[in-house]
Amino acid sequence: MSDSFAGLGLSAELTRAVSEQGYAHPTPVQAQAIPVILSGRDVLAGAQTGTGKTAGFALPLLQRLALHGSTSTSPARHPIRALILTPTRELAAQVEESVRTYGKYLPLRCAVIYGGININPQIEALRRGVDILVATPGRLLDHVQQKTVQLAHVQILVLDEADRMLDMGFIRDIRRILALLPAKRQNLLFSATFSNEIRDLADSLLHDPAQVEVARRNAESELVSQRVHPVDQARKRELLAHLVGSGNWQQVLVFCRTKHGANRLAQQLSRDGLEADAIHGNKSQPQRVRALKGFKDGVVRVLVATDVASRGLDIEELPHVVNFDLPHVPEDYVHRIGRTGRAGISGEAISLVSPEDQSLLAPIEKLLGRRLERHTVPGFEPGKAAPAAQVAVRTTSTAERRDGARRRARVSGSPARIGADAGRRKRTKQPSSDRRASDTRERAPQRSKPARGQQHPRPAPRDPVGGKRKQVPALLGGSTRSAE
Repeated sequence: MSDSFAGLGLSAELTRAVSEQGYAHPTPVQAQAIPVILSGRDVLAGAQTGTGKTAGFALPLLQRLALHGSTSTSPARHPIRALILTPTRELAAQVEESVRTYGKYLPLRCAVIYGGININPQIEALRRGVDILVATPGRLLDHVQQKTVQLAHVQILVLDEADRMLDMGFIRDIRRILALLPAKRQNLLFSATFSNEIRDLADSLLHDPAQVEVARRNAESELVSQRVHPVDQARKRELLAHLVGSGNWQQVLVFCRTKHGANRLAQQLSRDGLEADAIHGNKSQPQRVRALKGFKDGVVRVLVATDVASRGLDIEELPHVVNFDLPHVPEDYVHRIGRTGRAGISGEAISLVSPEDQSLLAPIEKLLGRRLERHTVPGFEPGKAAPAAQVAVRTTSTAERRDGARRRARVSGSPARIGADAGRRKRTKQPSSDRRASDTRERAPQRSKPARGQQHPRPAPRDPVGGKRKQVPALLGGSTRSAE
């Protein structure tokens, strides 16, 4: 097994691009997969997440396509010859960026298409010609339906994170895409985990594949230290804020089970004074990109995510991952904690486990083949209420904010509007021209209930000219009055 990229048979252009990224030696999965892919064989590869799987297929793919690369600007000279399918937008963007970086010195064009954004720029990119296309299954089928993509010349197919695509229900979309591809092609199936379902898909897709598995199935990275903090469900958010603050954590990726829960937790942490944002499937693509950029740049201290982000997030030297909620699928735990401990740098994965979560923790430990270390944080023991001192601190803080608002109000001459004081302030009469429409809609006075045997007086008809009530005889007596 070679200890250099050049020794694996890669061209000078590729080894130069890899060297510029700071990589001198291939990882085990790269050392095994690259020569096999260069030989043209199908590959079934699995490895721990964060071990360089993307470069493991991108580098040999680029070299094989470069043999017939063209510098021509004609779209006809750049048909889609390699198709890479990924389950999520984030992973698609990451893979396309890696392919573009490694192939910077080759005459090959690369593009990425995924949902959640305008399809028209993608159509324009496809019309200009693309050699390597990275796509999510749903958006690719959208282009197929609109006849804006041609797959008749695909020579290499890559399924990246194939197990996740099966988990997300993409198997029917994948089979529809496979039916559009040429029968003669090279197939590469890469995944961080190997399930029995993946092997069934491989049996129907791959032809005499070379198997690359550099670690035991579904193994977690040895660079990630894992710990469980027992805590009551109601105090998880409080414990998380305590860990981030007391440990001075500057970059924390937190996983929640639901989108609503991710939004709520991010808002609560922001109120606690921690810069937090959420990323999940209901966020628009610009929102997801903005949140992820803020997290990478250090503007966002805590990024709360659902499992849509557990695949494809590539954050350099991410030190902390927290499972606020344990996943229902044990394999997702491996993918979550795989966001840290990457590229040879150690990381820490912490799970906040309530008594209700024990049924989810047991399958995870069974998958890992060991019991995770438990550590109870003092003051957060399960069944123990929050100390009275903490409640007093919160009350004092609220009172101080209220007093400060009152002092500012006395200086500025405007009423304080903090907490309950805003509801108790007196209304001041405003000029009618300044009143909002909603303020002028006063409640109509209620008419008293008539005595038994009597009827409400009928409203007088309006004068069709002046709009005033006509004078009608009173119900009792001979005088007249205005009916109101």
